[in-house]
Amino acid sequence: MNYKNYNKAKLVLEDGSEFWGYSFGHEASVAGEIVFNTAMTGYPESLTDPSYRGQILVLTYPSIGNYGVPGKTEKDGMFEFFESEYIHTTALIISDYSSKYNHWNATQSLGDWLKEEKVPGLFGIDTRQLTKIIREKGSMLAKIIFNDQEIDFYDPNEDNLVDQVSVREKTIYGKGKHKILLIDCGVKSNIIRYLLRFDTTVIRVPWDYDYSTEEFDGLFISNGPGDPTMCIPTIENLKHSINKDHPIFGICLGHQLIALASGAETYKLKFGHRSHNQPVLEVGTNKAYLTSQNHGYAVDNDTIPENWKSYFENLNDESNEGLRHEGKPIFSTQFHPEASSGPTDTAFLFGEFIDNIEEWKKRK
Repeated sequence: MNYKNYNKAKLVLEDGSEFWGYSFGHEASVAGEIVFNTAMTGYPESLTDPSYRGQILVLTYPSIGNYGVPGKTEKDGMFEFFESEYIHTTALIISDYSSKYNHWNATQSLGDWLKEEKVPGLFGIDTRQLTKIIREKGSMLAKIIFNDQEIDFYDPNEDNLVDQVSVREKTIYGKGKHKILLIDCGVKSNIIRYLLRFDTTVIRVPWDYDYSTEEFDGLFISNGPGDPTMCIPTIENLKHSINKDHPIFGICLGHQLIALASGAETYKLKFGHRSHNQPVLEVGTNKAYLTSQNHGYAVDNDTIPENWKSYFENLNDESNEGLRHEGKPIFSTQFHPEASSGPTDTAFLFGEFIDNIEEWKKRK
């Protein structure tokens, strides 16, 4: 690597720590919340995951970029190899950058993609030391400074990030017999792909959409970024839905919104769960699964109300990983059963959701 070909920029943390790195993306000063992800693969999916909105993402795997970036081929009305239409992370921080790539569906380098989408990227930073700081002190604010272009720190959690990433109008996918209303709080495309594997019509609507007059067989609440307590219209709509008997399934932020609508509370984790292969236990059984996760908030186990029970728990810190209603076909998971680039141990939960819909339709 010829470092003379790359300009330098400074990463500054809220606690005063400073790191110098080399730019391989767009060159403009930015600020956000700095978080880390421990996955070995999946950077195209992570960067386009709306749940990373407003965050400076640190990848702990040492070498990034070797398989480039896939082309923007479309399938089912979505980009086939991405989780949304564009990059949502504020910036990317890595240790070693591979400008030369080799993969059957790659069309450009990671650096060229970052430049194209105007997202800064730095390499040559000791991500081990950086991750250790975040683990000890917790997720914090950070900024990247180019050419002494000073900017203020910015806390994305003070903004309604869901409103920034949700669709603005109704969008329909598929022509199946089961009508699923999907509340888009920043949905990953792979969730829609999984739902379309069944005989479904997916009706995607904005996060604050009033669906009281809509006809549907199942309700799905998606993942998304930021503080779930800011999604007041979604929570209020869900309170009415829970009082009925429609099948409901929520993932990640959707899980937290179902919890808030049921009367539980949420809290901010110290540094969040962002990785592949997070172990979870199905409560009441000896079944453990490997999961993919990306969240900074969690449901408080001590506030789970009557008629609800914990469905899964995290085997690392015992935090809540899912809820299930004791009398209605409603459940949720904090992790991502649809995970791309994996693991897919819990993908069966989509089938469970469809089974609930079929049983509900028989009773109508």
